Amino acid sequence: MSNAWQYYLLKVLSFLICLLPYKGVLWLGKILGKLYYRIAARQRRRALLQIQDSLGISLDDAQKHIDSLFVKLGQTFVEMLYMPALTLENLHQYITIENRHFLAEAVEQGRGVVLLTAHVGNWEWLGACLAMDGFPLAAVIKRQPNDQHTRILNEYREMAGIEIFARGTTELVSAARALKKGKILGFLADQDAGTTGLFIEFLGKMSSTPIGPTVFAKKFKAPVVPVFMVRKPEGGHRVIIHEPFYYEDTGNEVEDNYKITVKMTKIIENTIREYPDEWLWFQKRWNTAYSETDVKYEQSISPERIGKQA
Repeated sequence: MSNAWQYYLLKVLSFLICLLPYKGVLWLGKILGKLYYRIAARQRRRALLQIQDSLGISLDDAQKHIDSLFVKLGQTFVEMLYMPALTLENLHQYITIENRHFLAEAVEQGRGVVLLTAHVGNWEWLGACLAMDGFPLAAVIKRQPNDQHTRILNEYREMAGIEIFARGTTELVSAARALKKGKILGFLADQDAGTTGLFIEFLGKMSSTPIGPTVFAKKFKAPVVPVFMVRKPEGGHRVIIHEPFYYEDTGNEVEDNYKITVKMTKIIENTIREYPDEWLWFQKRWNTAYSETDVKYEQSISPERIGKQA
């Protein structure tokens, strides 16, 4: 039986939400976030355990961060459905962009840009904001478990001006062409990468780390620009753009790949530590088992691994 009804239900909800003032969107999101906290017991428990283990904080502090996270997740969900209401006129009422020149100057080099980000804040609005602000943005995305959710998200991403490519498919060839044309290619690089990732320490534990950003930065000599979106206490968002850096080719490919992947991982880690209630603590980031006897960064990044993880 088709699940298309879910898509149309989300479209109706989106239409109604777009009629609300932005303060109403945030209020509704807060209510939904608190409701989700109540019903998502498994995610809540995993989040509490992982944040305590990773940050070494007390249960009381962990509880405060996770309470806040669920409220913000509810707001992010409603904001995603509010995306059709975003316009160039109201965009900068809700979002401020810090250090825009870093990204603009990287684009001007004409070699494409590897945009490094994570599931911090409202990552969907981050992409929409940059695309609507005039940046030539493409993104490598992971399909949602529910195809109807993927359908509406991709529709809204493309509506904002983002070119979409699915991870682990032949569309990566097109993604590479987009980068070659000078576009910005965005990567959410904070998820477990399975058996094809590089094992790197992340928040105190070894974790399988995506290699896509490393592959593209190396192949195209493209600047890597870390960009994150976090919420303002008064409402709305800040886009924080960091200074670009580059793949350093010393002739030792294996070590060079490892070093830049570590650097990117540390940037994401530092952002999470600074904004601990903005990251998806319940995701299974350390799902792939690590063994001291495994071959780690000594492994080269083979074409087979590139195709699966880029």
